[in-house]
Amino acid sequence: MTATRASITDLRPTRDLARWSSGLTHADVTDTARTWARHAILDWFGVTIAGAREPLAAILADEFAGGGNARATLVALDNTAAVHDAALVNGAVSHSLDFDDVNRHMHGHPTVPVASAVLALGEVLGSSGRDIVLAFIAGYEVECRIGDMCGDAHYDRGFHATGTFGTFGAAAGASRLMGLDAEQTAIALGIAASQASGLKLNFGTMTKPLHAGKAAANGLIAARLAARGFRSRDAACAPPQAFAATPAPGFHAHAVRPDANAPFAVEENLFKYHAACYLTHSSIEAIRELRQRHGIGLDDLETMTLHVDPGHLKVCNIPEPASGLEVKFAIRHLTGMALDGADTAALETFSDASANDVRYTQARERIRIEPRIAPPEQRHGAAVSLKLKDGRTLEAQANVGVPATDLAAQEAKLVAKFRALAHPVIGRDRAQSAEAMLLKLDALPNIEGLMRTVA
Repeated sequence: MTATRASITDLRPTRDLARWSSGLTHADVTDTARTWARHAILDWFGVTIAGAREPLAAILADEFAGGGNARATLVALDNTAAVHDAALVNGAVSHSLDFDDVNRHMHGHPTVPVASAVLALGEVLGSSGRDIVLAFIAGYEVECRIGDMCGDAHYDRGFHATGTFGTFGAAAGASRLMGLDAEQTAIALGIAASQASGLKLNFGTMTKPLHAGKAAANGLIAARLAARGFRSRDAACAPPQAFAATPAPGFHAHAVRPDANAPFAVEENLFKYHAACYLTHSSIEAIRELRQRHGIGLDDLETMTLHVDPGHLKVCNIPEPASGLEVKFAIRHLTGMALDGADTAALETFSDASANDVRYTQARERIRIEPRIAPPEQRHGAAVSLKLKDGRTLEAQANVGVPATDLAAQEAKLVAKFRALAHPVIGRDRAQSAEAMLLKLDALPNIEGLMRTVA
């Protein structure tokens, strides 16, 4: 079924999204979408457990592990917090390594705000794994649909979509898990709209992952307030002075899933296998391919040219990174490391020492970027040209913006990533127990045992 031009002009996006997400049932969701959702949540636990060792985790836990009757687990931090504070801490920690998934429709990191909200809420409510998965899919879909409606302008203007669109996703997911009706969900989205925030200015600092935590907490708060009868406008996306008219001037309302048989947004999730900004991954993959095929390294390099979408320059082009965190957003520094054979999947690679390694600071002076305009489906792509000291010129291209088609292979890669991240923090036995529960999440009667295992 395709939406007609007449129906598009009559759209009320906030209410349409609320009606769709509140009405989503288990029968509406395919087994494939459930598999993708389980993969995303497995990945969330891996990056959150590993992120618990980051300095911001202790700071936030100390700040928010206070009172409150409804308490939820702080993952891998041996503590609990009030449910909305747990969503904030877990959300920020899960994004602290910048190793979590992305989706081009959302223009950001889709799992962290929604999973952080529905897992904290689901633990407190005693929800089944099946209901948590359904709520996650609903919230994920809503944030991606809003991302599609807003287009590129919102992100290009400097807003961090994980913090802004993620707030709507968390609100929709929490509303669905609480069983709010369409009117209450629209109110929750209205409350969320006034809290959605996050600026790309703070990429490369602790404040970037705080955006994800605030999105999770604010979305959860919005749903809980709506359930109590708190009021907001129920059309927060589109009218004058609403979200679409202020931080998202490129907004165009779309029908919400006009084809009910189309894949869900979660089925286009993109997982990270390098612990750096996703916009660097195609360049890294192209260089790895050249390094392996030709047996070359950094010592062979004369000059390197990176051909990437201009958007990369606004996100991951810190010219002189001074810390391991800044290296994650320094594409010239990273590509020098990749050519040198550095393990960009290993967390310890991104250290202050690597940021100041003279081999890499000198190498980046020989690396230049030539922007090229790319269509949306190729914005994650990159082409790399290496001129070597022996006179050869080598070229390669890669595009990590294409979702996987082999879900068994994807699951195997994600399990390996989870083990690498979780084993050093919570131990092999507990990590293996958590892994087994996560791979059958929608069969769990509740997540109490899972959260106790990862605490």
